[in-house]
Order: sequence, then C-alpha cells, then structure tokens
Amino acid sequence: MRNTTDKPAHSSKERSPEKSLKAFLVGGAVRDRLLGLKVDEEGRQRRDRDWVVVGSTPEQMTELGFRPVGQDFPVFLHPHSHEEYALARTERKTARGYHGFQFNASPEVTLEQDLARRDLTINAMAEDAAGRVIDPFGGQQDLQDRWLRHVSPAFAEDPVRILRVARFMARFAPLGFRVHPDTLALMRQMVENGEVDALVPERVWAELRRALDEPRPSAFIETLRECGALARILPEVDCLWGIPQTARWHPEIDTGVHVMMALDKAAALPNDVTYAVLVHDLGKGITPKEVLPGHRGHESAGVPLVRAVSQRLRVPRDYRQLAETVCRWHLHSHTAFELRPKTIEKLFRAADAYRNPERFEKFLLACQADSQGRKGWSDKPYPQADYLRACLQVASTVKPSADALANKSPTAIGEYVKKSRTQAIATVDKAPFVALDLST
Repeated sequence: MRNTTDKPAHSSKERSPEKSLKAFLVGGAVRDRLLGLKVDEEGRQRRDRDWVVVGSTPEQMTELGFRPVGQDFPVFLHPHSHEEYALARTERKTARGYHGFQFNASPEVTLEQDLARRDLTINAMAEDAAGRVIDPFGGQQDLQDRWLRHVSPAFAEDPVRILRVARFMARFAPLGFRVHPDTLALMRQMVENGEVDALVPERVWAELRRALDEPRPSAFIETLRECGALARILPEVDCLWGIPQTARWHPEIDTGVHVMMALDKAAALPNDVTYAVLVHDLGKGITPKEVLPGHRGHESAGVPLVRAVSQRLRVPRDYRQLAETVCRWHLHSHTAFELRPKTIEKLFRAADAYRNPERFEKFLLACQADSQGRKGWSDKPYPQADYLRACLQVASTVKPSADALANKSPTAIGEYVKKSRTQAIATVDKAPFVALDLST
C-alpha cells in the first residue's frame, strides 16, 4: 500500500514550466552561438540567455511558478534556472529620453513584432525549441558581413542605444565588426537632436563600466567620438585629440591616440584599472597652447577634472580614488629611478600604499599601461613597477620598537617612522631594475 504521507516527485510542469509556454531564446545567446563564441562563466551565461514568451499573460506566468521582476513591463525569473522570461511586447515613444515609452505586452503581440523593437539586427534573432533560427531582419547576414546595423528607424527613440552600439564595438571590433554607415548617420542625428543629453549619469557609467571590461575599450570611446556623443558625455576626453606631446616620450604625438593605446593595454592587464587610465591625462587637455608640446604640471592640473568627471557620472568611490591617484602621481612612477628615497616614501603615503597595498598595485599597473600605450613601446618592460614594489616591501616592514618611540609626541613618532622607512628604501639596490629600463 502506498504511503500517502510521502511527497510526490516533482511533476513535469514543476521541473520544466517553460514547456507549457511558447518561449523563444533571443538576443545575445543566439548571436554568440552563431558567432561560435563560447561562454564559460555561469553568471554571464545566465545573463545572456534571455527568453521571449508569446501568447501568454502575467497571470499564466505566475501560475507556472515564474517570479515577476519587471517594473516597466512583464519580466519573470524562471523558478529553477532563474533565467529571464519576458512577455513579447511592442514599444511606443511618448517623450524625450529613454524613460518616455509606452509598452504593450498583450498575448496578441507576435515574436516578429517583439524582435522589431530591438536595437541591432544581430540582436534581433530568436531560436525555437527545435533550434531553428528565426531571423526576420537579416541578422545572420550582418554577422557574416561584420556589420552593426540598426533594425528600424525606431532605434533613434532610445539614446541608450548609442552607448550600446559603442559597447558592442568594444566587444566585437577584434572580430572585424564595424558600425554600418546608415546606423552611424542615425546616431549622429540623435546627437544633433539632443537625445543623448537625456541620458542619466548612472546609465552612462553602467555602459562605460561594461565597455571598459571588453577586449578593446578604445573602440567604445572612438565610436562615441565618431558620432559626436563623446563631446556631450565626456568632453574632457574628447578634447584630447589634436593635443600634441613631446615626440621623444610619445612617438604617437597625439594625446587622444595615446590614451586609447594605453586604455587597450590596461584592458589586457589582470586588474581593474581601465577607468583610471582613461582619465589619467585629462590635464593635458587644458595645457596652454604656448607651452605645447610640453605638459609640465599636467598631473596636478588634471586632478580637478578627474574629480569632476567622477562626480558627474557618479563613479563609485574605489574607481574615483584610484583614478585621482593615477592622475596625480603617474609621472612619479615613470621616473622612479630618478627619485630620492624620501620622495618615494612620500609617494607611498600620498597613494595610501601602506594601508591599501592592493590599490597601490592597481596604481602600478595603470602606470605600466600608460608607459606601454605608446607607439613602439607596447612590448617594453616596465621595471619601475618592480622597483617600487621592492621599495614598498622593505618600507612596510619597518616597525620601530617601543623604546624607540618612548616619550615622543605623535608628530615626532610620525617623523621617526617616515625617516626609518626612507632609510629602508635607500637600501634597495636599483641597479638590477635600471638595467631593464629600455625607455631612455
């Protein structure tokens, strides 16, 4: 006799509630599969696997166990996989900016209508349960031709799409993708019409932050510059093109070109320093013309600009602090072999290296990217970083005895510790590091 107190096994509906729906895989998962890209991080895979449900209602979704999470339109999380399932919808522009939309997610909305509202043809494809690709707007052909092309004129209704196209360039430029001329012309028109001015700081930072994680972040900046949006969003960066630098130290001459080269070098380093590198030379944009191509004092001159950009975009504190440190002190890193031990110790205190060695390591990596982001310098070693690491290591081990500090005022104790650290730094033999320096 069956024990009725036992809980029954999960029904097929509970295990796979999506089987009761007409659901299609859409967006990045379809695009990347057709490109042959493999996603190896579980978190990213879930984020890229989005689904559209046709012919259903919010009530039916909740009855199947899906959890509603959408605020503006019906989006649900799968009860087991937690992937996003959105009801097929259409959009209608009602006001300037990207908040001014009216949505229709009734069961009558078709898959093709839903795909038609998407930004790019390569993102406007779907895949059914049998693995068949639904491609009403030529996305597969644009993948082959390496075009980023808008789906319809409705692209112009959402200024965030300018940022998204630029971000996709940062991701796919290494594969040979380009922005289609028609799309670029539409983006320029959006900038001229003032649509880009409706972007809120948080969204700009979110897209910038994601782009800085891509393989070629310079493509993000250059795409924005090409359509005119960079001058509206980051005028402090936009003005760097055409600013000359001393050829001896910068064979590429142009400051904007240098920053883009340094940015891509930073993206290849094993740490999060790209934002700091992007803004490290803002001071060169305000160098008086009569002293060009020299930029004496651009480090300190740039700090207020970096601070202003970070405040305007509401950049998180860790990014902001690192960016200001790199801007102010990067020349000290480059000229480390010429610095007196006392000056190196001052650098460590200014950069908070004793209390935050992890951030100082990011500082060194950003300086390395700055050094190597120059024409012909890409593969040059940067021994200054290893020298400063060695100096910090010995300075950090200084721990004066209680007897040495006895009867001293707090000010005297601070001076004693600084002197002891400076003496420790002086013991580091710089000769092996200098021998590797190929920058002179």
